[in-house]
Amino acid sequence: MEERKMKYYTLNNDVKIPAIGYGTYLTSPRVTEQEVAQALKVGYRLIDTAQNYGNEREVGAAVRNSGINREEIFVTSKTQTSGYRSTKAGIDTSLKAAGLDYFDLMIIHWPNGNDLDTYRALEDAYHEGKLRAIGLSNFNHQQVQEIINNSEVVPAVDQIETHLLWQQWGMHEYLQEHGILHESWAPLGEGTGHILSNPTLVRIGQQYGKSPAQVMLRFYVQENILAIPKSTNPEHLKANLDIFDFELSDQDIADIQNEDRRQAGGWPSTMLIERNY
Repeated sequence: MEERKMKYYTLNNDVKIPAIGYGTYLTSPRVTEQEVAQALKVGYRLIDTAQNYGNEREVGAAVRNSGINREEIFVTSKTQTSGYRSTKAGIDTSLKAAGLDYFDLMIIHWPNGNDLDTYRALEDAYHEGKLRAIGLSNFNHQQVQEIINNSEVVPAVDQIETHLLWQQWGMHEYLQEHGILHESWAPLGEGTGHILSNPTLVRIGQQYGKSPAQVMLRFYVQENILAIPKSTNPEHLKANLDIFDFELSDQDIADIQNEDRRQAGGWPSTMLIERNY
């Protein structure tokens, strides 16, 4: 991929973030460094990890050994903790494990019952320069609003389950209203509902010489949704980035939106995300 073709979003604190990233959920630490190194080699510049994944050390090693300037790689991690003290300590532990001076983004992985104190720890680490941006994951609009109402720093992103069958337009509208970037996890459905054989995506893809996955990822780009697809297949890795040489029409967008079923993939707690609208 030619670097100039990558689209970037601007977060609400003016930090730039690539529109397509690489996810490491369920990637074994044993192969993480190799897989991330491969992703960086083909052009990915956003790597998503988490304390819960147990592979921050290997992600950091791949970043450090890539030969790419650190400033060009955007690294996201997620907290596994609840409350101020454990979260603050966990950030330092994660940075040490990854061998990095800072994370570009740290988000609360799940609502945990002590979200205000947990988020306050992120705010303090942000002010200390350990985090370039902070945000949330799997928070519904009431939970996001509570953070906004009781915090100094507005979250930069909310990372939520989003795919063809659950497009999250209620949350998307809410997040846009508050200047918060909508980030999709499971953007290609992770096997949910045969998304990659969906007739609408297949038909649209045939018009442009693109795969259903490329059509869906292009859809996110045009709708200002950050996606973090995961693949260990080198050809799929490259193909997921090859989406900047075509543009979906308004009718294509409408047809894809019409496939929304508000159907979650069955992962824990995801049914709490959708906003009533």
